Amino acid sequence: MIRVVLPAHLRTLAHVDGEVKLHVEGQATPRLVLDTLEACYPMLRGTIRDQATGRRRAFVRFFACEQDLSHDPPDTPLPEPVATGAEPFVVVGAMAGG
Repeated sequence: MIRVVLPAHLRTLAHVDGEVKLHVEGQATPRLVLDTLEACYPMLRGTIRDQATGRRRAFVRFFACEQDLSHDPPDTPLPEPVATGAEPFVVVGAMAGG
């Protein structure tokens, strides 16, 4: 089981409170976690990744075990604590402005 923490606006869109718990088949990677998340919550398609290219949206970041995974290849295995559910996979909406 993978625990996913979403920003408040995506939790509202998905109609969930708190963490999302996903059963991911195979080796846990950011791509597989997001594929599973979007399959379970289709209203999130296009909000985290571009639907056509599958690339991360510019103002979205991914963290695991306090490490920024945003620029890592999407098929990089997640750290063991995240893969086992001990630590969450965190999706953050980055802030911009002046």
